[in-house]
Amino acid sequence: MARIRLITDRDQDLSPEQAETFDWVVESRGSMIRPFEVLLHSPQVARHVAELGAKIRFDSSLLDHDRELVILTAARAHGCAFEWDSHIPLARAAGVREEVLDHLRDGGGSLTESEALFIDFVRELCAGSTVSSEIFDRAKAMLGESGVVELSATVGYYTLLAMVMGACDAC
Repeated sequence: MARIRLITDRDQDLSPEQAETFDWVVESRGSMIRPFEVLLHSPQVARHVAELGAKIRFDSSLLDHDRELVILTAARAHGCAFEWDSHIPLARAAGVREEVLDHLRDGGGSLTESEALFIDFVRELCAGSTVSSEIFDRAKAMLGESGVVELSATVGYYTLLAMVMGACDAC
């Protein structure tokens, strides 16, 4: 059970700013989703987080496959079942192999070089807020400088969502 009231319905007692942000989130996402059910308690933050999320999810240079792999790896690293469950179908639709999903769940299985790189990058960044020079250099060689920044920002965005939901027992 969440530690705070989740804002799930437009008819709840919302401030004008919450109502406006609620409508914007629903319009941009198609429905109200869990992270924003929490974030709407701070509507200005919710709006900015939603705008960043739209850029990361829908206007990224990362391939859909790679972005979904990154999201799932971050979800596992932070124990965020909501993000994991929400992105499994998206990852499958983007071509993430079942063997990779099994690897994220239980370990084992063989990974391609790029799958291993994305997973290692995310795990290192989530565990220590940095990555080794070896992992960074491999990511930079594959994605370029701007790609490494986008990769890092994607991890940061989904870490933000996991932390907000986790703090409120809404993950």
